[in-house]
Amino acid sequence: MNGTPGVAEDVKAATTFPQLIRATAAAYGDDMAIRLEDEGVEIESASFAEIDRRSAELARGLIARGVGKGARIGFISGNGPNFAIMLAAIARTGAVAIPISTLIRGNELVRVLRQADLHGLILQRNFLGKDYVERVCEALPELLETQDPGLRIARTPYLRWIASTGDNLPPTIHDLSWITDGTSAVSEDLLREMESEIHATDQMIEIYTSGSMALPKGVKHNHGPVLFRAHYIARMAKLERGRELNAILPMFWIGGLMMYLMPNWTVGAVSLCTERTLVNSQTAMGSVLSDDDLKVLSVAPEPWWGLGMSETLGPYSYGTEFRAKGWPVCAPMDKFADRYEIRIADENDQPVGDGEIGEMQVRGYAVTPALHKIERSEYWTADGYYHTGDMCLVEGTRIHFVNRGGDMIKTASSNVSPAEVEMEMQTLETVHNAYVVGLQDKERGQIVVAAVVPRDGTTLDFAAIEAELKKRMSSYKVPRLYVEIARDEVPMLHSNKVSKRLVEKLLAERLGRETA
Repeated sequence: MNGTPGVAEDVKAATTFPQLIRATAAAYGDDMAIRLEDEGVEIESASFAEIDRRSAELARGLIARGVGKGARIGFISGNGPNFAIMLAAIARTGAVAIPISTLIRGNELVRVLRQADLHGLILQRNFLGKDYVERVCEALPELLETQDPGLRIARTPYLRWIASTGDNLPPTIHDLSWITDGTSAVSEDLLREMESEIHATDQMIEIYTSGSMALPKGVKHNHGPVLFRAHYIARMAKLERGRELNAILPMFWIGGLMMYLMPNWTVGAVSLCTERTLVNSQTAMGSVLSDDDLKVLSVAPEPWWGLGMSETLGPYSYGTEFRAKGWPVCAPMDKFADRYEIRIADENDQPVGDGEIGEMQVRGYAVTPALHKIERSEYWTADGYYHTGDMCLVEGTRIHFVNRGGDMIKTASSNVSPAEVEMEMQTLETVHNAYVVGLQDKERGQIVVAAVVPRDGTTLDFAAIEAELKKRMSSYKVPRLYVEIARDEVPMLHSNKVSKRLVEKLLAERLGRETA
């Protein structure tokens, strides 16, 4: 990060999160690090020095409760100082921090708690009108059937304790003071010694995500790659000490973590947070955002980020223009970030030629080393490339995103990319979001169908929408049938992705057809 104003050498040299926390506290001190606002009014804030102090206290309390290297601690928190302090405290003990979506619901929560092998869970009691103690008790009614906070629940066999903020907690859930009261039992010297044995190769975090048809998937990332990427993105985005940047994506998601919180932290920039992020303010974020949304997501006019995912610690590709003619879904990929190798490969994992379509495969330092409980052979090639599932076309030295593998709709012998159709539909004045799928059809094999969420205060005219789409796209790409749905009807996974499988089921039921 040579040349970044106001960044101390110790900060640039940090390769573990504990090193970063101490270095930024020394370098930036009482400078504002993170602020939570509501309509411009400050709710809570924390400086770099305060994050260091408060996370150290919480870390010492966690250590007193037996948390150490390799322990798996989950937490639910909205964007703001609490999220940063919780993440820092867990990482300082050497434990694996597992942030959980604030949108998660009962059955999904049980699946994540079990799949993640959580030892402990820390809750922000209330967020956007949701009571997470109530939600976890709905998910695990066993919590209301006993008085013992030492948990032994068969469905979450490794979970031993839950702690929460707030009042009137059930006997099985500790007040957060149960952790913080143990701080005095662990010295600052012991914490420093434990931090000194945390290495760049140790796991720092696990992000739970899922595809549109998949169960929760734990994506592991180590301290070294997280710090490397934070430094890199801060340099690419030209972030500077004291600059204020709206953190518009949730930090439990790789986008909010690696595009806002971590890069800002490295350079002393301010993460401005509101409880309502781009995701939860829209209730349901589509598989493709509008152009305006995508421009907001870019932390600088250039580069225009291309493909990225939880498994790659955010965007690993970028271009020199926001959109290329004929490719409306993703920025054209002209360049790739440092320490990634990519190839566009056929079904035999061999590179395709110019003008051909293949799967984007990626390997490198910042690619996840493993998925929790999943054999590498399921997602990696024999020579170490990760199967992203993104289908791309090679155009000389430039690469274009075409669609997600398996998402293509085959209608009357023609291929339709749902993402392309959704992008076009979402530029229409009356369309808030569109979800395009293929349903079985005797004559065409599959028929293109769209579930459409109207913009507030508008009325959908599907005849007019169809006429406009026919002006913009080949006729075979234009949906043959449309169904209006409300925002709260969009089926979401805990990872904030739309479940296309459930969209297909919803449309099939409404239209009296079979799924493809």
